[in-house]
Parts: sequence; structure tokens; C-alpha cells
Amino acid sequence: MSIHAPTRRVQVLGTPGDRHDEILTPEALDFITRLDDAFRSRRLEVLKERVRRSTHLAGGTPLVFPLATRAIRHDSEWRVAPPAPGLTDRRVEITGPPDRRMAVNALNSGARVWMADLEDATSPTWDNVIGGQLTLLDVIERRIDFTTPGGREYRLGSDLATIMVRPRGWHLLEEHLEIDGRPVSASLVDFGLYFFHCAQRQIDAGHGPYFYLPKLENRYEARLWNDVFLFAQDLLGIPRGTVRATVLIETITAAFEMEEILYELREHRAGLNAGRWDYLFSLIKTFGHRTDFQLPDRSSVTMTAPFMRAYTELLVRTCHKRGAHAVGGMAAHVPSKDSEANTAALARVRLDKEREAEDGFDGSWVAHPGLVPVCREVFDEVLGERPNQLERTRGDVEVTAADLLSVRRIAAPPTSEGIRSNVAVALRYFDAWLRGRGAVALNGLMEDAATAEIARVQIWQWLRHDRAERSAVLDILDAECEALAEGDPQALVTEARELFVHTALSPGLPAFFTPGAYTRHLVRRTEARS
Repeated sequence: MSIHAPTRRVQVLGTPGDRHDEILTPEALDFITRLDDAFRSRRLEVLKERVRRSTHLAGGTPLVFPLATRAIRHDSEWRVAPPAPGLTDRRVEITGPPDRRMAVNALNSGARVWMADLEDATSPTWDNVIGGQLTLLDVIERRIDFTTPGGREYRLGSDLATIMVRPRGWHLLEEHLEIDGRPVSASLVDFGLYFFHCAQRQIDAGHGPYFYLPKLENRYEARLWNDVFLFAQDLLGIPRGTVRATVLIETITAAFEMEEILYELREHRAGLNAGRWDYLFSLIKTFGHRTDFQLPDRSSVTMTAPFMRAYTELLVRTCHKRGAHAVGGMAAHVPSKDSEANTAALARVRLDKEREAEDGFDGSWVAHPGLVPVCREVFDEVLGERPNQLERTRGDVEVTAADLLSVRRIAAPPTSEGIRSNVAVALRYFDAWLRGRGAVALNGLMEDAATAEIARVQIWQWLRHDRAERSAVLDILDAECEALAEGDPQALVTEARELFVHTALSPGLPAFFTPGAYTRHLVRRTEARS
């Protein structure tokens, strides 16, 4: 291995922490510098394309399947790469942040895959960013076993889930790390540090460097990731095609380019995943200005809604047509001590997973180890001894652009409880995120940033179209702030309220809450502590 980018160009601004030097080695920082040199300008180009596309859609340009790539969709010959070691059977996947306790529980859970989430389930404090990398390194080196001060032991077993890593999206920066005086792409930091330290280790262990790619909006962003993979593999002398990636189809524009995204990444392809909350968030963000895209309470927008059925059925058909895995959406229930409530919640989870398995999905997501048995039982009943159901090509499915956009069929005004719930959940999640926790149990569900996004954009949309009164929302916000302060004296009530007002009550809708909150709050708090 020979990497010669000058380390002096790199400045680590984050506060040094325990064992950080094991991750932030000169060689690893040189590798990040090489990635940044090669792809910084292209990253900026794809972000400009997002703005351009958003402006056109807001101006009335129809969203359709691209004519320019019709030949790719109609070519029946091409296929993605075959499943990589450890990714043939994906009937249950568990997700969560890469902290040590979660890592041990997830890997031992009986799930076939653990998605270590550096994105929506991780608040990007510097300790979390580098601590997550240390967790992944320690897992692969099998030196993660530990005992809590209370005497509880956490030990890795023998039958462990395959690790996939979700880096942060292209829109985010890592402001604790600068090259030539400017922040580095958070995507390249997360990907680069893991790839540099763990890619060969994973290959030696019989698997490989596997990733989940978030927030992609079109084929150009998939092409950029594919070129990053090629560059990184060549730089470290790893055979091309060793990387495998599953793309989350969690934006409305990506739903119109599923085949194109598979095509761009076909040498490194592992599958597509249906990301429910981010998908709804994207739909409102894209069309929230229109009166015919007004969603009801988020709790009533189920996966059986016609436009959601069109989205998931098209995903399965697209994947299996090209030999890729189709992975279902999240079951976020957190098992409780209330047996009656727990039984009802598990029944809803089972019903949701039965629908996915019957529709042809090869597996699905859960957020808690307690849900693994339910999901596994459902897919076992459908799959039996088969590792997947790629043979179900779903030729019966025909989905049009109108089908994907038929939101008005479930349109309904929000309820007072729906408004209150969105305010309460967003406020509490913002507080937790600002305090360094990206996965939070709220009202019996394990929530991440996608929950806060859909909650706050629904409030924005309802206000825009006079479905809710601003004064009423502010009254609810004040009441929830008071309740939060009374329930937790350590809560960052003022900062969380400010974030909610800025991202949900402003005339313009911020594309994401995370970039501004990161710069204004997380980085500021880090600097204050140092």
C-alpha cells in the first residue's frame, strides 16, 4: 500500500478522544485526502443538480421515468453482480448506531445482517463519528467484549450477522476535519475511514466491505458512488467488485430511476431497500407546495396506501428483474413490559412483514433484537430453505408515474392529535440529537432522524395550506417544551425549540434539519468543550 498525499493539508479540529489515534492515523488521513481530491468537485456538481431538479419540479415540470435512459430499462440482458459472501440470505436485517452495546446485541441477535448506521441513527458528534469507527474495527478484530459497571456482560457469539455500514449522505459535511481549510464530505469520511481500516480485514474474514447508500436522488449520485468504490479499491489494491452496496430508495426522484441506479452500480450491487419515512419526507419536500400532495397524519399513511404499494411493488420487480435483493422497510417497535400492548404491536409487525414476504421481498428491517424472531418466522414460512426469492420476477406488476404520485387518493386533513404528535416527537428527537443520541425510543418506537424529518415537514405543509393554525402549533410547542423541561432537567429545550421553529415554521423549507443543526449546535458545543 502506497499513499503519498501530504498529511499536513489535513487538520483535525475535533477534540481528541480515547483511542482516536487508532483511526486518525496519518495513512488514513492521507487516504481521505486522496478521496477528497478526486471527488470533491463532482460531489458539488450532484448537489447542484439536486437544486436544479427541485427548482424545475417546483415550477411544474412533471416527474416521469427518464426518456434518456429508456434503453437501459428496456434492455433485458444486463444483471447486477451475484450476491457476495454473507449477503446471499438477507431475510432479517437489524439496524442501529455503531455503539458497543448495540453492536454486540445486533451481531448476536439472529439477524443475517447488521446495518451499522452512521447516518440517521447517529448524531454526528466527533466522539460518535470516531467512536463508531472504533466499534467497527473492534468488532472485526473480535476485541469488543466488555462488562458494564453493573456487571452485565456483552460477548460476541459464534454466529454473527454480516456487517454493512451506512455512511452519511452527500449533502453533509464533516466540519471537525478540514483539508486545505475546508470541511470534508461526511460521506467520504465515513466511507473512507471504514474502508481504509476494515476492507481488507473483512475480506480476510470471508466477507467484504459492504455498504448501504442513503438519500440518493438519481443515477448521477449512484455513478459517483460507483467511481468512489473503483478509486478506493484500486488505491488499496483490492479487486474491483469486492465492494457491495445496497441503495435505499428513500427519495421520490430515485423511485423513478431504480433501474438506472442499479445499472450504474451493477458491478458493486447488492440490492435496494424501501425506506418509508424518508420516502414520505422526500415526497412532501418535493411537492409540499402543491395542494394535491397533502398527506394526512403520518400514522395513517401505511404501506397499503396505493402510492406506497406502487413504490414497493416496483422496487421488488426492478430488483428481481436484475438479480438484486429487495429489502423491506423498518419495523421500529420497541418491546415493552405491557404484555397486552406488546402483543398488539407484534401482531402489527407480523402483518407488515407478511405483506412484504408475500409481495416478493427477500428480507426486511427491524430496529430491535426483540423483533428478529417475528421477522425471521415470517420469512422462513415463505422462503423455507431458499436464501431468497429472486426467482419471483413479478412480471405481473405494471407501475406508471401516475401510480407513484397518486397521493390525493388518501388525502385528508390532519387531526389535532396528529399535529400534537408531530410537534412532540420532533422536539424530543431534536433534543436527543443535540445531546448526541441519534436513535431514540419515543412512544414505544425506535426513532431516528427520518422520523423528525417527516414530522417537521408535515407541520410545515399543513401550515402552508392552512390545514393548521400557526398560533395553535406554537401553543402546542410551548406546552411540549414545558413538559420536556419538567421531565428532564438536562434537556436542551431552548435549542430544540429554536431548531423546530427554524425547520418547521419558517416560510421556506430547509431541505434537511441536520446540516444547519450540526453547524449551529453540535460543532459549537464541541468547540465550547475544547
